[in-house]
Amino acid sequence: MANEPTRMQTRILGLDPGLRRTGWGVIAAEGSRLRWIAHGVVSPPEAAPLSERLLHLLEAVSAICADHGCDEAAIEEVFVNVNPASTLKLGQARAAVMLAPARCGLSVAEYAPNLIKKAVVGAGHADKTQIAFMIRRLLPAAGDVKADAADALAVAVTHAHLRQSRRVAA
Repeated sequence: MANEPTRMQTRILGLDPGLRRTGWGVIAAEGSRLRWIAHGVVSPPEAAPLSERLLHLLEAVSAICADHGCDEAAIEEVFVNVNPASTLKLGQARAAVMLAPARCGLSVAEYAPNLIKKAVVGAGHADKTQIAFMIRRLLPAAGDVKADAADALAVAVTHAHLRQSRRVAA
C-alpha cells in the first residue's frame, strides 16, 4: 500500500580477519529479517612484504564497503595463539581490516569468537563446519559458502541480532 511506512534496511559487513585469508560477508538486515548480499575472501599475495599485504587488505576491504553500500561493520575479536609472532601478525591484519570500514565512515563493532558461535549455532564451541551449515540455513541465497566467508557472515548475523542491544547499552 502507498501509505505503508517503509522499513529501513541496514547493510552489515562482517569480517573474519587473517593475514593469509580474510573472509567477508555482507547482509541486509530489515527488522529481524536477514538477506544475503555478497561474500568472499581477500587473499593478499603471500610472497609480498608484510606492509604490502596489510595495504592490500586495507584497500580490498575499503572497496567492498563502497561496492556494497555498507552501513555498519562488525569484526571478530582476536584470540591469542600459542605462537606470539602469529598472534602479533593476526593483530596487524585485524587492524588493517578494521581501519577500512572506519575510513569509510562506518561504525565497527567487535565480537568474541565464542559469542559469534553461540549466536549462530547455539553453542560457544561450535566448529567451522557447524557455522557454515547454519549460515547456509539462515542465508540460503549464499549457496555453498566456504569456511572463511561463512565465519564472516556469522559475524554479520551476530551483529544484526545484537546491534539493537548494543545501542540500548550505549
